[in-house]
Amino acid sequence: MFRYLVTALAVAILSLPAMAQQSGTQDKPFDVQSSIGDMHVGKDADAKKAGLPLYPGARPKVEKDNDPLNLGILTEAFGLKVVVAKYESDDSPDKVVAYYRDKLKKYGKVLECHSQKHGSDVDVHDDDKDSKGSKALKCEQNSGPVTELKVGTEDNQHVVAVEPPDTGKGSTFAIVYVYTHGKRGDI
Repeated sequence: MFRYLVTALAVAILSLPAMAQQSGTQDKPFDVQSSIGDMHVGKDADAKKAGLPLYPGARPKVEKDNDPLNLGILTEAFGLKVVVAKYESDDSPDKVVAYYRDKLKKYGKVLECHSQKHGSDVDVHDDDKDSKGSKALKCEQNSGPVTELKVGTEDNQHVVAVEPPDTGKGSTFAIVYVYTHGKRGDI
């Protein structure tokens, strides 16, 4: 029964873009509530939904195919929440990093990693589990122009990736929140 539920949710998620195009509601959130679970998919992600304040003066980064993502699936067996939003600021990467290093402390020990591109150096180790069995985040590489601040565990993590812009002054940064619960093999 559980496999059917997971399959049904996967099909629903994969068919969302087609349903949004047909109904003309591409920018509106899609919510489903049922007796087997709830689902939310939308472009309504922001720093606050990721559990962090927005850097003062920052503005959403507008790029083709770079819409914010707010995805949530909740059932009795498992849950998944993913929030991703990208911003830009006129301030230097160092200022943005210092701001978020301080704000992330409320979630635990903040790791500072450096990589060539954001999202490239998260490594999870089975031997570093917390009391609930969740795996600790670690830096695998530590060189490159992107600074990633990470806090939490594989199942409950906040990440802020800050990088210099392609051209000009300032910085761009992505705020990511990932939370999962339930049997990992079933998600």
